[in-house]
Amino acid sequence: MERNPQEAEIARQTLERYSGCEASAFCSNLILTNFPRYVDYFSRTREVPIHEGSMFKVSHCPKEDVSILDFKIGSPAAALVVDICSFLPFRASMLLGMCGGLRRRYQVGEYLVPVASIRGEGTSDFYFPAEVPALANFLMQKAVTDVLEEEKAPYHIGITYTTNMRFWEFNEEFKNRLKATKAQGIEMECATLFAASYKRKFTLGALLLISDLPLNHDGIKTKQSSQFVYDTYTSDHVEKGIKILRAARVMQSKKVKGAYHRNLASAPAV
Repeated sequence: MERNPQEAEIARQTLERYSGCEASAFCSNLILTNFPRYVDYFSRTREVPIHEGSMFKVSHCPKEDVSILDFKIGSPAAALVVDICSFLPFRASMLLGMCGGLRRRYQVGEYLVPVASIRGEGTSDFYFPAEVPALANFLMQKAVTDVLEEEKAPYHIGITYTTNMRFWEFNEEFKNRLKATKAQGIEMECATLFAASYKRKFTLGALLLISDLPLNHDGIKTKQSSQFVYDTYTSDHVEKGIKILRAARVMQSKKVKGAYHRNLASAPAV
């Protein structure tokens, strides 16, 4: 895709304003997340500083060549972060997010590997017509499952429904429509991230933590249950994300199919 120099410069300036640090500080591997606590954990365990701008909270670990960025919640923010980050030389990127599990057998704390997302959020319409699917990057999701298999972590593979409706649990019409889609999880960003990254040729995968079971009796996330999820699973989720990025870079160095050509340049695997 041809890069517009003026657009690239505006993207760089926007990233710097929103993140509170220079674009040159970003490493070549990127973790995207919705959770400032993930950035706090990363900063604390790597002993690296946190930067905050007008929107994002970020931290960089040059030793591991990984940056982590909290872009907040929702599809408009997801579109924005891909649009501006696609102008930087990131080699591999991962969303570490959470989702509501939509199968009774699922358990909080298990992982969901989304191969695609239903575009119920509207923002992805900016990138493609309605008939174009929102697919995760194959190489990245292969790296995800390789790491999960290696660590014998409990996980499921499926599709998610991406919505902009946050308080949907009490909307019976929406719930019936959701059940009819046969989606395995529900969240608010994946379809936008997948569509935008495909449009921008930005190598992006996702690993979702099942944080609640909203269709089950007493399964809706509460303040107390949310705190439990953070306290129990933050470290595992972040560490797996870093291992996945490392695995993806090894795959890229071997020219495994699935990455965009601009991500296969001569930079060594970490």
